[in-house]
Amino acid sequence: MLRVSGIDVHYGEIQALRQVSFEVPRGEVVALLGGNGAGKSTTLKTVAGILSPSSGTIEFEGERIDGLPPEAIVRRGISLIPEGRQLFPEMTVGENLEMGAYIRADRRAFLEGLERVFHHFPILRERRRQIAATLSGGEQQMLAIARGLMSRPKLLMLDEPSLGLGPLVLQEIFQILQAINREGTTALLVEQNARMALMLSKYGHVLETGRIAFSGPSGLLLDDEQVRRAYLGL
Repeated sequence: MLRVSGIDVHYGEIQALRQVSFEVPRGEVVALLGGNGAGKSTTLKTVAGILSPSSGTIEFEGERIDGLPPEAIVRRGISLIPEGRQLFPEMTVGENLEMGAYIRADRRAFLEGLERVFHHFPILRERRRQIAATLSGGEQQMLAIARGLMSRPKLLMLDEPSLGLGPLVLQEIFQILQAINREGTTALLVEQNARMALMLSKYGHVLETGRIAFSGPSGLLLDDEQVRRAYLGL
């Protein structure tokens, strides 16, 4: 579904990504791992069109998307759940969900999407009229994911969904992500909790200082002692 080929990305004079290449097969969950500053968030932002690669190509469903503006990439079927949630804090839960569906003009499709996210996140139905800033951290993360789902993405990209969450809430969110994937949504996951990310995903890619240092099936990454110690902190 997604093919990233040899992309370089710069912040001014600083090169953040160097010849990064990987693929995300349709229907799978792929984990992108690495330490702070390795280039994980930069990779997601580049796929989403927020940043532009200085070289290399990005293809989605066989067509190049590098160089397209973010709104065009959302319309193609890619949704990014950003690090830190980035909700509209003074809006209600319902209004945040409406913002996630801004590309959908079909009222019936909007209502179907709303029922889908309420099915996965029933607490949001109860909190529908509550101001987003007053939600708990776990509820805010659920809202961020639900808002991303409202555009009915084919590829859902998540940047550190476990950040700041307790173990029980984290487990609940990962179970919901599994269910969303089983429904057919492909996912590219950046996650600090390497063990949970590899248990959820089928493939993993480890970034180190802007380069892909290691790639392979998630099970092999978990079992490789050198990779566990050097790159995953396990």
